[in-house]
Formats: sequence, C-alpha cells, structure tokens
Amino acid sequence: MPCGRGHASVTKVQSTGPAEWRLKVAASLLLLLLSTSALAQSCPQDNPLRSTGTLNLRIDNDMFGGIGQDQGYSNGFLVSWVSPNLVDYRDDPCLPRLVRGLNRFLTVLQPEGFDEQNMTIGFGQMMYTPSDKTRSDLIKDDRPFAGAMMLSLGYNARRGDTLRTSQIRVGVVGPSSQARQTQNWWHDTIGVDKFNGWRHQLRDEPVLQLLHERRTRVFRQENVSGWSWDLTRHWGGSFGNFATYANVGGELRYGLRLPDDLGTAPLRPAGENTSPVRTTAGSNWNGHLFAALDARWVLHDITLDGNTFKSSHSVDKRPFVADVGYGIAMTQGNWRIAIARYHRTREFRGQDEIPVYGTITVGRKF
Repeated sequence: MPCGRGHASVTKVQSTGPAEWRLKVAASLLLLLLSTSALAQSCPQDNPLRSTGTLNLRIDNDMFGGIGQDQGYSNGFLVSWVSPNLVDYRDDPCLPRLVRGLNRFLTVLQPEGFDEQNMTIGFGQMMYTPSDKTRSDLIKDDRPFAGAMMLSLGYNARRGDTLRTSQIRVGVVGPSSQARQTQNWWHDTIGVDKFNGWRHQLRDEPVLQLLHERRTRVFRQENVSGWSWDLTRHWGGSFGNFATYANVGGELRYGLRLPDDLGTAPLRPAGENTSPVRTTAGSNWNGHLFAALDARWVLHDITLDGNTFKSSHSVDKRPFVADVGYGIAMTQGNWRIAIARYHRTREFRGQDEIPVYGTITVGRKF
C-alpha cells in the first residue's frame, strides 16, 4: 500500500535576543529532521509508484546574484518536507496525527480523483530591504524594510504529465518575524555592514496566503544514452493579504536521466519541485540544466504596498513583474543539490536596479 510520511515541528519564536532566537530556530530544524526521518523509517516501503519523500533546505540570498547586490528580496530560507505518495490526506497512517487532524479542516484544498497525491510542509523566513544600507532615516522613494516568517501546508495531485497544487501559508510580517536579527547575524558572520533603517520596517501583521497552480509537461524526449529534455508550462494564482496575483510561465530542462517530476526551478512558493518523484532507471546519479520564466499580474504585495490595516511606508508598485531563472541540478544517491540564479524585472516605479539573487537547494530522500 503506498503511503507517505511527513511531520513538521516548529518552535514558537518570541521576541528574544538574537542568540536565543537562533538556538530556537536551530532546534526547530533539528526536530523537523529527526521526526521526518523517524517516520520514514517506520512506514511501509512497498510503494508500486516508486515515490520517495524528500527533506529540502533552500537558502536564497542576493549575495549569490553578484557583487554589490544587497537590495530587494535580500535573503530567505525554506525548510520543506515533500511526502511520498499518500493513500489519502486525512487517514493515511504514515502522516503524523497532528497533520491528519489539520487536513480534516482543509478538505477544500485537497484534490481527489488523481492517480498520485502527496503533501508538503514548509517553514521559512523572507526579508526585503532598500538599496541604501547606510541611511537610518525613512527612504521614501525606495521599498520598505519588511520581514516575514511563514508556515505552509501544500497538497499535490498528479495524473500522468499534469500536476495540481494547492497551498495555504500562514505567518506574520513585521518585527516578530525576526528578519532584522537574522540579517544582522548573517552580516556579522560574513563581515559586511548592517542595514541601519530596520526601525522603519512594516509593523506586525498576521498574514494569510492561498495559492493554486497547475502544471503540464507538454514535451519530453529521451535518447538511448539517457540524455533528454522536457518542457513544462504552468499557470495559477495567489490570494491573501500577503500577496494577490495571477501568474503564468514555463520551464525547459536538458540533461542526463531527467527526474520524472514536473520542474526544478523554485521561482514560486508552489514551485518547490513538489510532485511525487519516481526513481529514474539507470545510474544513481544524474544532472541537468534548467531555465524558467514566470510572469505575474500583481494586485497586492504587502512588502511593497505596506501594512493592510495599519499606516506604514509603501511604494508605487508595478502591476506586471517577471522572473527569469537558470541553473544546474545534480543528484547522487539520496542527495540532491540545485543552484540557480534569478533576474527580476523592476517591482516599483523609481527602482534603480534590476533585482538579482541566487538560491541553493539541498535535499535528501528518505
């Protein structure tokens, strides 16, 4: 019987000192790793669809985008668990009891009638900064300082070359996200100057985001030596006080023994390679190049529009934004690493530079 295993244990983060906060976050990540590993070892392994569960750590930073890049989407991380195929979302014995209980209240997000289905659980932080780190006054013509910390639950259903993804994200924007403390610690670690204007960041606000996306692999070609390429398109949208938009795009990949999933580039919250991944025949290593495009019509973005219910700094955002990303991914045994670079069009009127940032994703199958 195919089943999955996933669990998230998140320590509540309070407004404490940077050292204590970092210890709490480290403990949360360790608990997540230990709990998912334990569930993976205790669940039945007879999965006819040859799907595996994966624990991922993704780190985003504009430092990876090039020298002098320290503005816009400045830094972020995401720890995510992608489950194997599940019997269902509410009664599968390999899901933790807490997750099964939550799923009974989120049935509207759970697809039915597909060949394969799985879940994702994620915990992450994001931070956004203006371009001038030396100023301590309010920079009215540049984007607000903003930080967010969010927990996500995602539901995926696959039939052949199509994937349907729904996700709910809840969290907080503002000082309680601890973004200022994280950035100050990171800048101390790498020996660069800190930003002086964090006292002007957005105020505390609970945030909710509902996302839905559909992906279709429109072409795949493979020769006898294992070299292949594929093309996947996607469309979807987001609704909530964190972000509201519609998006469309695609991804092209070429390499040796491409994985049987529907994309590699994590351009979007729903794009974190979340489809059930089947084992590729042949050697236990593979590698491929990828290039992706995502275009969005943005109606609301709290990191640019400011707080929803309180007065705060804001800028005149552009309604149409696009990301172009490219990179390389490699798998060896149970381990996978993907390195990518992204270029984003200007997000608000008067923005001086085009944002560029990079990501490193490390994953392990269980």
